[in-house]
Amino acid sequence: MAFIPHTEEEIQSMLSTIKVDSINDLFDEIPDNLRCQSLDGIRSGMSERDVSKMMQQRAHQDGLPSCFVGAGAYDHYIPAAIWDIVTRGEFYSAYTPYQAEASQGTLQVVYEFQTMIAALTAMDVANASLYDGASGLAEAVLMSVRANRKAKSKKVLIPDTVSPVYRQVVHSIVHNQGIEVESIKYDPAKGSIDTENALPTAEKFAALVIPMPNFFGQLEEVHKLTDWAHQQGALVIALVNPTALGLFEAPGNWGEAGADIVVGEGQPLGIPLASGGPYFGFMACKMGIVRQLPGRLIGRTNDLDGKKGFALTLQAREQHIRRSKATSNICTNQGLMATASTIYMALMGKAGIKQVAQQCYFNTNKVKQELAALDGVDVLFSDAHFHEVVLRLAVDVDVFLDEMATKNTIAGFNLSQAYPELEQTLMICVTENRSEEEIAQYLGDFKTVLEKLGQGQKA
Repeated sequence: MAFIPHTEEEIQSMLSTIKVDSINDLFDEIPDNLRCQSLDGIRSGMSERDVSKMMQQRAHQDGLPSCFVGAGAYDHYIPAAIWDIVTRGEFYSAYTPYQAEASQGTLQVVYEFQTMIAALTAMDVANASLYDGASGLAEAVLMSVRANRKAKSKKVLIPDTVSPVYRQVVHSIVHNQGIEVESIKYDPAKGSIDTENALPTAEKFAALVIPMPNFFGQLEEVHKLTDWAHQQGALVIALVNPTALGLFEAPGNWGEAGADIVVGEGQPLGIPLASGGPYFGFMACKMGIVRQLPGRLIGRTNDLDGKKGFALTLQAREQHIRRSKATSNICTNQGLMATASTIYMALMGKAGIKQVAQQCYFNTNKVKQELAALDGVDVLFSDAHFHEVVLRLAVDVDVFLDEMATKNTIAGFNLSQAYPELEQTLMICVTENRSEEEIAQYLGDFKTVLEKLGQGQKA
């Protein structure tokens, strides 16, 4: 806490009123062996300024490396106004809005969030966020099976071009619920779904997941895949990067009828990289299947005096209805993250998000072209891409990454960790947050390390 407003006299008055000797007595249920006895390294009487300075110095010991990794978590520029607003007490400490009359501000923020996500994805309705993109995809799979009542199968097709982490989470959540997840192979030349050979021709399934862009950064044939799935009587689950929607067709406009469910990770919308979280998932759908949408929906209405107000409109979860009738066991949304995202989208607007996407696309392609000119570097996939680009190196990728780390750079993601068949491949991402100086340094260090490991300039 940055500031404690209570004087010593006020604290003593409070303790006297509740007949407690000290503040520590309020926490007597905590065992002594779990209590922090002292803060070694912080001398007694240090000022707030001195403690803050010391903590900054300690944090800087870990370095502030330039990040050229994507793989589902992206280092975008975040306007300072966002977290100055989000950390105000009205948002920072607000709890679940059970009482609409006491939670109008919180409800309005979530309503605006839903409206913006629905507009961004070109869908009819969006919910009040989910835990993260991975569990959000699992919820979308469960929802698709419930919503597609015409399908006799509980099989869902998920391409291998979906993030391996997402696929693992989906398996963990749905495999004991009678739902079968079948993988779809990718074209090794394109890095996208092999629409000519990998799609099943006779088997029935409930839904198809289409990532856009996919984990490799490649662009899938979304219109063709959407129409094909609908012809098979299946629903379409679009797994999207919200920043990419600044450039590419929204899922609601895919094919003849559009995607049925849209899900994704909201971290690119104003959430900083922070050692794995917190993140939040967003989900939207067509109005015809809204009652199968997990989580919550905030709606706008008029009260008896004709004034506009906000309320929890739909909350089909186990806490409010019979467990057998619930669509999900989700008990809250990632409210603070969704609030930050709402402010980010409001500040950036349609034009701003498009500009971010354009700069990301430009930066990644610029770096790709420069690196492709180096001996020992080949671009792996041929088709169009966004954010990520996959390179094959003639040197050991782990050794290369270790060498780049000594230059204070996180140089990319070793793709063979998740895809063993893609040996010696490095996946990189260059967002708009990388300056020209950082990019130039990265390119120079990349060449230097390659030469050190036995490679040079192409003739």
